[in-house]
Amino acid sequence: GFFQSYAVEVDVKDASNATCLYANWMMRFLITYETNSSDYKNTTLNLSSNVTHNGSVCGNDTQAALLAVQFGEGHSWSVNFTKTNETYRADFVTFTYNTNDTAVFPDAKRKGPITIVAKDTMHPVQLNVVFVCHNADFLEAENVTQIFWNVTVQAFVQNGTIGKNESGCRADAPTVLPTIANVTTASTTTLSPAPTTAPKPVENPDTGNYSLKSGNKTCLLATVGLQLNVSQDKPLLININPKTTSADGTCGNTTATLKLNDGNSTLIGFTFVVKNASASAQKFYLKEVNVTLLNRLNGSVISHADNNNFSKWDAFLGNSYMCRKEQTLEINENTQIHTFNLWIQPFLVQANKFSTAEECFADSDLNFLIPIAVGMALGFLIILVFISYIIGRRKSRTGYQSV
Repeated sequence: GFFQSYAVEVDVKDASNATCLYANWMMRFLITYETNSSDYKNTTLNLSSNVTHNGSVCGNDTQAALLAVQFGEGHSWSVNFTKTNETYRADFVTFTYNTNDTAVFPDAKRKGPITIVAKDTMHPVQLNVVFVCHNADFLEAENVTQIFWNVTVQAFVQNGTIGKNESGCRADAPTVLPTIANVTTASTTTLSPAPTTAPKPVENPDTGNYSLKSGNKTCLLATVGLQLNVSQDKPLLININPKTTSADGTCGNTTATLKLNDGNSTLIGFTFVVKNASASAQKFYLKEVNVTLLNRLNGSVISHADNNNFSKWDAFLGNSYMCRKEQTLEINENTQIHTFNLWIQPFLVQANKFSTAEECFADSDLNFLIPIAVGMALGFLIILVFISYIIGRRKSRTGYQSV
């Protein structure tokens, strides 16, 4: 079901049976939810083949237009449009998903409908002009990422006739894609086998600073440079650009999830959990990582990788974890994540600052090697002085005996 989604067409009529609101689009939802074991799982909700649009209204100068659809086992989505002078725009998107749908939300802890409201970022569109967005666009709120593509919509249609002029979206505008370094294709000769992984780029990714809030309080801090290594038809190394990447997720007492969206086509999720290290001490660690690459042209999934068997980046609860050296996370045989300058604290953040850092083994090696090297040099110097002293004494005794 992850790859399947249906197009929706809604044609709302007024009292005279003339079109007043028209929309045709595709969408899917990426949702993080809590299970009965207090873990967090990621799931995908797609539109079904049977969609209704009960509750959709035309709107007028004083009343907002509403586009509303219902689908699946109790799920619904709606967006309202307001008109100002000679323009219209979408204001708020309301999405309700029903965790009683066990096919999509197995073992969900919270049962029943859950509603998410997000402010839309659609720019004002002139009346009698159609809003069009071909590429995938994203809208994030709380624990839900909404993905839209192939969108055609016009609110407050005049005289029942859809406009001929179009207004584009931000996703269709020319943008700078994530850095793809040293793309290597298979050799056409029979002597050289095709490489299975992409070569290492010269430049490391930029380091980004990310945080989550619970209310007005920061609950998660992360500093990291991220690089994806994806081996498919053409092996790719992709540097995640922190300037275009947004952070979302959830904070909890025993589980926390950080979701990063690079604003182009990459979604990365990190899930941390708390374990009992001893009767009196608890530690957190990285348990799950998932990566989704989307096709910007149609929103389809190019690849999805998930590994929930990690036991890395562990530190005592109340501390942070740091590793300045490069680390590699093996998601599956085709997907890796390389991290640089990592500093993470998913629990018990105080005063918006990292707590005491527990460094990784690679960094510790460097810290130990320096004093060891200095000690070895001093030891070698002492041995040289001692040998010189012995040789000098022997020469002195030989001199006395010959006299």
